[in-house]
Amino acid sequence: MRILGIDPGTVTMGYGVVDAEESELSLVDCGTLTTAPNTPLAQRLHTLYLGLLELITRHQPSEVAIEEPFVAKNVRSALAVGQAMGMAMVAATEKGILIHQYTPTQVKQAVSSYGHSDKEQVQEMVRLQLGLSYLPQPSDAADALAIALCHIQETRVARILRSEK
Repeated sequence: MRILGIDPGTVTMGYGVVDAEESELSLVDCGTLTTAPNTPLAQRLHTLYLGLLELITRHQPSEVAIEEPFVAKNVRSALAVGQAMGMAMVAATEKGILIHQYTPTQVKQAVSSYGHSDKEQVQEMVRLQLGLSYLPQPSDAADALAIALCHIQETRVARILRSEK
């Protein structure tokens, strides 16, 4: 199973590709897609869309996991992240890939066993789970890897629960 994790954003979008075979996890690729912040939103979304299509074509993920926006005090920011999330969903759907969504708390809980972990804790747990000798950078890419790892864990738990019935 190859999972593409996406940390949506309209200026910086993190991505992480992880292979999961039995109990083995391996990093395939991670990084960010970026746009200029002063570019109109529609143009930024289009640029990110084309970048995601290229990533999907290159890595051929079996599924995509996307983090849902966290709405706190900045509603405008959450709305923009939601638009980026929607664009990512359209890109995956265009390629016929299953999409799964997770809240930030779900991702942190799955990766670090604590739903309120900070970015450094999440990066360290991603490093450990993937057997890396370095912290994945930038943090948007580490977050995307955490989202992919969350989905892999959720899939494994669901498989176990189905087999026990």
